[in-house]
Amino acid sequence: MTVHTVRAALADFRDANPPGGWADLPFFHDGRADGVAARVDTEIAAGTAITPSPENVFNALTLTPLAQTRVVILGQDPYPTPGDAHGLAFSYVGARRLPASLKVIFTEMAENCACIMPRTGDLSHWARQGVLLLNTALTTQAGRSGAHLRIGWDALTDEVIGALARQERGIVFMLWGARAIARAEQVAAHAGDTGHLVLTSGHPSPLNRKRDFRGNRHFAIANDWLHAGGQAPIDWCLHD
Repeated sequence: MTVHTVRAALADFRDANPPGGWADLPFFHDGRADGVAARVDTEIAAGTAITPSPENVFNALTLTPLAQTRVVILGQDPYPTPGDAHGLAFSYVGARRLPASLKVIFTEMAENCACIMPRTGDLSHWARQGVLLLNTALTTQAGRSGAHLRIGWDALTDEVIGALARQERGIVFMLWGARAIARAEQVAAHAGDTGHLVLTSGHPSPLNRKRDFRGNRHFAIANDWLHAGGQAPIDWCLHD
């Protein structure tokens, strides 16, 4: 069912999330989630277009529950054009050509895993296999990238990273770009003796002057590591 406010989406998320899952994080119980949702809803009520649509805001946590998360890929915030984002970092459901960063990601993925270059940008197939595609801000204003980076969503990202780092099973953290790489210290701080795999590289954006994303082989390395640890590899190939 379509919801028209982030507060309604938050209520649905809490109701649907099982005990021991993401909804148990302090962020969802101490008023911070309600405060962020209310702030976004105030903008919506004032006529500001927000992406993604409210019913998609918590898609990343819904499609990839805590107990099933095996790989984490962090993004910054949603695509700012209405209709392009649906709550998963880097995932694209718009009707135009694929975003440049996503094409760079797909080129690396295709080379690593002998996949055909996808025509779709929908990464739900990854999310349903345990790849958490989390943006550090779950919303933004239409036409304004970064508009909601400082309204409180980052506290949720901190708690998600901490909860995953404390898991006893090994998890792959794929951190691309300086903002994501900065979270590596959080992983180390919470991990204790648990062996996680932290992979870092430059951002896939074509604006990255260092061009240090291509050739990182993160998709292949992640699958080799998961297999060595007795976990099923991720089917990274997208089947149109």
